[in-house]
Amino acid sequence: MRAMQTEAVTRRQRRAVLDRAMPSRSRRLPGILLGVMADASVVGLLGLSMWLIVRAGEQPPILHLTFAIVGVRALAIGRAAFRYAERLTSHDAALAQLAVLRSRTFASLVPRVPGALESHRRGEVLAAFVDDVDQLQDEALRVRQPLIVSGIVTGLSVMVVALISVPAALVLLGALVIGGGVAVALANRLSGAQDRELSAARAAVVDALLERFSAGEVLLAFDAVEMQRARIAAAEQRLATLQLRRARSAGLTAAVLGCAAGAASLLAIVAMLPTLGDGLSAPLFAAAVVVPAAVFEVFAQVPAALSARRTVQASADRVADLTEGALPSELVADSGDADEPSPVGREAVRAPVGAPLIEVRGLAARYPGAASDAISGVDFVLDAGETLVVRGASGAGKSTLALALVRFLESRGEYRVRGLDARALPADAVREIVGLCEQRPYLFDSDLRQNLKFARDSEERGTASDDDLWAVLDRVGLAEWALERGGLDARLGADGAWISGGQAQRIALARAILADFPVVVLDEPTAGVDRELADRLVLDLLGAVPDDRAVILITHTELPQEISASRVDL
Repeated sequence: MRAMQTEAVTRRQRRAVLDRAMPSRSRRLPGILLGVMADASVVGLLGLSMWLIVRAGEQPPILHLTFAIVGVRALAIGRAAFRYAERLTSHDAALAQLAVLRSRTFASLVPRVPGALESHRRGEVLAAFVDDVDQLQDEALRVRQPLIVSGIVTGLSVMVVALISVPAALVLLGALVIGGGVAVALANRLSGAQDRELSAARAAVVDALLERFSAGEVLLAFDAVEMQRARIAAAEQRLATLQLRRARSAGLTAAVLGCAAGAASLLAIVAMLPTLGDGLSAPLFAAAVVVPAAVFEVFAQVPAALSARRTVQASADRVADLTEGALPSELVADSGDADEPSPVGREAVRAPVGAPLIEVRGLAARYPGAASDAISGVDFVLDAGETLVVRGASGAGKSTLALALVRFLESRGEYRVRGLDARALPADAVREIVGLCEQRPYLFDSDLRQNLKFARDSEERGTASDDDLWAVLDRVGLAEWALERGGLDARLGADGAWISGGQAQRIALARAILADFPVVVLDEPTAGVDRELADRLVLDLLGAVPDDRAVILITHTELPQEISASRVDL
C-alpha cells in the first residue's frame, strides 16, 4: 500500500511538472491545425498524383485533368508551407513556455538550496536544471502534438480509403494496428530502459566534467587527473552507448513500419482486384494502392512520440524530485513559497509586546531521506543586541542548525521569530529577518561593487550608493585593503579566488549589514583561517555588527575571553 501511495505521488508530481511545460491551449492549437494540414497534404499529394498519372494515361480531354493538376501543385506547395508554419508556430509556443518553465523551476529550487538538496550531487542538480528542463519541451513538440496530428490524419485517411474501397480500408487499418503494435513493442524491448536512463547518463557526464573543472588543482596535487579523465570517458561512453541503442531501435522501428506499408499496398491490390472495372476505376484503384505508403509515413510519428515520451517522463521525474519532492509535505506549512514570492516582509512580522527576537524550544531537523535527526533538542532565546555562541565538534549539526534557522531546511519543534511561528510564515519573510553568512560565502566573478551591491538593491529598501559601500567596508575593516586593490572596481576572481578566506568572510558580513538583517548567523567564520588570526577575525566581525542586531556565532573552537555571549553546545 505504501509503495502504491508513493507511486501515485510520483505520478502526480510528474504530471504537475509536465503541465507546467505545456503551452496554453490557445498557443498549441495553431500548431496542431497546421500540422494536420501539412500531413494531410503529404497523403493527399501522393494519392492525387497517382490518380492524375493513371487518369492522364487514359488520354481524357485536358479540361478533365485541370482540377487534379492544380490540386497537385497546391498540395506540393501546401506541404512545405504548412510544415514551415507549423514548425514556426509550435516551436515559438514551446520555447516561450520553456522560458517560463525555467524561471518557475529556479524559483522552486531556491527554498530547497542548500538543505533539501544535500543528497544530490551538483552535477545532478545542474543537469536537471539545464538538460532535463530542456527535454521537457519535447512533451509538447514531440509527444502530444505528433500523437494528436498523426491520429487525426491517419483516421481521416482510412475514412477516405473506405470511400474508395472498404476492403482496402480494412487492410490499411489492420496493417496500422499490427505494424504499429510490433514497432512499439520492438522499441520498448530494445530501448525502453535506455530511454529512461538517458537523463541519468547525461547527469553523470555533467557531474564528472564539473568535478574535473572545479577540483582541478586538487586532482593535480594528488595525481588523480588521469583517473578523473577515465571517469569522464566512461560516462561519455555510457551516454553514447545509450544513444546508439536508441538510434538502432528507431531504425528497426522504421524498417518494421516500411514493411507494413508495403504489405498494406500488396494486400490492398489483392482486396480490390475483384472490384476493378466493376464500380472501381483504375485511377482510384491506383490512388488507394499508394496511399498506405504516405499514411505510414505520418503514422511513423507514433512510435517516435512514445519513445520520446519515456525520455520526457524520466526528465520530469528528475525535475519533480528536485522541485516537487525535495521538501516532505508533512514538514511544509507553506507549500506555495517556491512558486510565488511572498509579499510578506520584515515590516509585516511585528513582535508581540515582550516577545524575544528568536525563541527555539526542542528544535530538531533532518535532511530529506535521512533516517535520523541531524540535530535535536536545541533550546535558546535571543534578543536584539545579544550574541549567542553555538559550539560543537565537526559533524555535531552546527551548520544544520544554521540552515534550519533560515529555513533552507525544514524543522520540527518550536521555532518563533518575533513571537510568531516561523513555519507559519513564508520562508522568504523569515529570511528577511535572519540572514546567513555561510562558511564558504559565494563570491561572483565580478568587481567588489557588484558583490556588495546586490545585498541591497530593491524598491523597498533602495539601492546602496558607493558611499554606503565604503561605509560598510570601513566597518568590517576592508576599506584600506579595497583602496590598495583599486577601490570598488577591484576584481575578486571566480568564487573569490583572488582574496583570502578572512577577506571573504568580511565581505559576507558586509553584505549582511547592508541587507539590514536583525539577526546575523555567522557559520564557522574562522574556517580556513590561521589560528593566530582567527581570534582577531572573530573580534573584528562581532565588533562590526551594529549594536541593535543579534548575532549567532557558530564555531568549533574556543573563543577569546573578550567575547561576552550566551552559549549552546551541540
